[in-house]
Amino acid sequence: MNNTPLYDEHRHTLPGPDDITRHELANGITVLTRSNDNSPTLSIKGYLKTGSLLDPDDKLGLSYLTAFGLMNGTAQHNFQSLYDEIESVGANLNFSAGTLTTSFSAHCLREDMMLILQLISECLRSPTFPEKDFNRQKNQMLTALAIRAQDTAAMAALLFDQIVYAGHPYARPEEGFPETVQAITREDIVQFYKDTFGPEGMVVAVVGAIEPETAINALKETLGDWNNPNQQLLPKIPTIGPIQETTQKSLSIPGKFQADLVVGCQAPERLSPDYYPLQVGNNILGEFGMMGRLGKKVREESGLAYYVYSSLSSSCGPGAWEMIAGVNPQHVETVVKMITEEIRKFISEPVTEEELSDSKSYYLGRMPLLLESNSGVAISLLNMEHFKLGLDFLQTYPQKIQTITAEAILLTTRKYLNPDQLAVAIAGP
Repeated sequence: MNNTPLYDEHRHTLPGPDDITRHELANGITVLTRSNDNSPTLSIKGYLKTGSLLDPDDKLGLSYLTAFGLMNGTAQHNFQSLYDEIESVGANLNFSAGTLTTSFSAHCLREDMMLILQLISECLRSPTFPEKDFNRQKNQMLTALAIRAQDTAAMAALLFDQIVYAGHPYARPEEGFPETVQAITREDIVQFYKDTFGPEGMVVAVVGAIEPETAINALKETLGDWNNPNQQLLPKIPTIGPIQETTQKSLSIPGKFQADLVVGCQAPERLSPDYYPLQVGNNILGEFGMMGRLGKKVREESGLAYYVYSSLSSSCGPGAWEMIAGVNPQHVETVVKMITEEIRKFISEPVTEEELSDSKSYYLGRMPLLLESNSGVAISLLNMEHFKLGLDFLQTYPQKIQTITAEAILLTTRKYLNPDQLAVAIAGP
């Protein structure tokens, strides 16, 4: 299949340097905007460079609870009046935390932009973290962790991270453990906020029916004078070597009727040139159609899995390549062997031209769909800034995919996938 027409058709419509405005405010905030007059709405998304990487080991979950508490009240609004303001204009706003960032997302009409930006500014600059709401959210988080402990898929993923990222900060779960969350106090939240929240490294994307200059001026007015001279910056993310031999961890969860397993290895960081051939290779191995080769072999032909697929993470620092399956507990060992054999086959011979063509068409065809909404464009702009991909990334990405060969996938895959050096995590009865 020839993908060139598809690429040429959409290139001129993809966001790029000609219609993306990037502006840095004096206090360290980067603003990315793109106009879209076809919609009266705006998508406002952003992140601050603070997350669970800064959590102490004995208080993992601190960044999560801090992010959850930002909307419980500000110096100007209590919990109820804040939500009333948002709902009165039919908008939405939420905050969340991850390993490297604390993110926010809002959707509103063009005429309500200043109101929403002011509320975002309030939540970031003057949260009050009321004791009552802190205790409520802490209990909710402890409940969620109790549920996680009974979730075979979640626990298998946690075990996998402990193997593949052994000795690395990424081995720690972002939401922590029951004992670490239990140890967190409101004073810890307030101190973490004071130490790590600030404009340095913050990025905001505004996409929709707004002129770039208007959006930039609005952000200058609401966030341009925010400063925290004591803001703690994220440490450099350490590198880590591959595991030296296949390592397996198992967790017994009584009363379950399904086992979940994760088999895989480390993957390169997002900026590595190896990422693109691995991305296409992963699609062939366990994503495309009915979940690629893994789905065909393990689920369709053998009927040994409720689901099976593969996933390649994109990360600042080391990533992971995972083959994930849900199976009858009696079939765990058989499925692990089948996945391992598929890996051996995958690194022993090139993918077929049909597989390569179909996978390329999948990536080239889905990009315009992902960018149809203001939200999709805003997410893409944030990713481009976060991973330092450049403003022309969306326009050059199709060509990067088109030039990938079966030989490149084979050679690159062999660098990372070794059937004798796999992490194997299993959780079930």
